[in-house]
Amino acid sequence: MSLPAPPRRSVALALMIITPLLWSTAGVMTRGIERADAFEMAFWRSSFAALFVAVALALLRGAGAWRALRAAGVFGLISGALWAIMFTAFMFALTLTTTANVLVTCSIGAFFTALLAWLVLREPVPRRTWAAIAVATAGMLLMFGAGMQADDGRHLTGMLIALTIPVAGAVNVVMMRHSASRLDLMPAVLLGALLSAALMLPWALPFEATQRDILVLAGLGMFQLGLPCMLLVLVSRTLRAPEMALIGLLEIVAGPLWAWLGAGEVPALATIAGGAIILSAVAANQFWQWSRPA
Repeated sequence: MSLPAPPRRSVALALMIITPLLWSTAGVMTRGIERADAFEMAFWRSSFAALFVAVALALLRGAGAWRALRAAGVFGLISGALWAIMFTAFMFALTLTTTANVLVTCSIGAFFTALLAWLVLREPVPRRTWAAIAVATAGMLLMFGAGMQADDGRHLTGMLIALTIPVAGAVNVVMMRHSASRLDLMPAVLLGALLSAALMLPWALPFEATQRDILVLAGLGMFQLGLPCMLLVLVSRTLRAPEMALIGLLEIVAGPLWAWLGAGEVPALATIAGGAIILSAVAANQFWQWSRPA
């Protein structure tokens, strides 16, 4: 079965920038939730993500989407399981520790991805990229360092659960890169969303979401989860894994920006400074890449 053509590098970079910008809308959108708790939010978000991806695949690929899922075999099942881990672990972690703890823990995913890509794929990671990852991580610590807590077992448990997110993300990105020329793993996003919804269902009952909650969660599922995850699979056929992980840190910068624009939450000076550091690291890495001779 033939695979869709990979996007040009310029298109892939644009889509990769859009992806974390969409992810980052979660915080401001959940401000509108009235009654649904974290587990019910995760259930509805994953359910609507599954619906969106199923419809999108049916429109884009037709019956070929289901053939692609079967053809993916073990790789598809593993990728789907990894998506499910990422979709659910975030909500579990937030019930045990602070948002700052979760975000800082997730930020080390860029390092994990670069290291795993170097070990498994033998993708060269330039020193400038390692430096950019280190600088961006420092910016992350500046943004959220004051809100970090790890002084009791509950916070530690939450951070350990959050640690599964960057690990699963790194493995998934490297696996997508490894199989990019042979397999179409976009249907695995659908499998992951279905698994996540099934895992969340027992915790979500009895449902208490209002009509407004359902509308907000539908938007989250479709445009904050389903669409950007599909874009990530698409760009993995063109961009290197460390580059994808580094650009993905823009989610952390854009989150406070959406909260400022959409909810009037003025960011603290440390948040602005840390965000500027992260943006500078990502921009410098891309500038050095573009400035290299062909």
